[in-house]
Amino acid sequence: MSRDIQGLAEVNRLIHEPARLMIFAILSAVESADFLYLHQETGLSRGNLSSHLSKLEEAGYLRIVKTYRGKIPLTVCQLTETGRKAFEDYRRQIKRFVENTFETGG
Repeated sequence: MSRDIQGLAEVNRLIHEPARLMIFAILSAVESADFLYLHQETGLSRGNLSSHLSKLEEAGYLRIVKTYRGKIPLTVCQLTETGRKAFEDYRRQIKRFVENTFETGG
């Protein structure tokens, strides 16, 4: 069991942070999402969401495209291949941890 617990310390901390995990969960299910949709779905403040998106973009996990819909600014976010792979790895680690840790329950 000790080894299973230690394995949890090896998960990707950039993804594991709750706000960023919400962003990953949303973006992994869609091709892309705009900033307002992410803002509404996560419940994060605009500044907080923007900060988390910037961190994910800097890590190469996210692509941010700033454009316009008519005259209205539009920010579109999309996971990169690197981001999708990192999230798949993260999910695999968490799943393995949960399965190995609670296997002995009745």
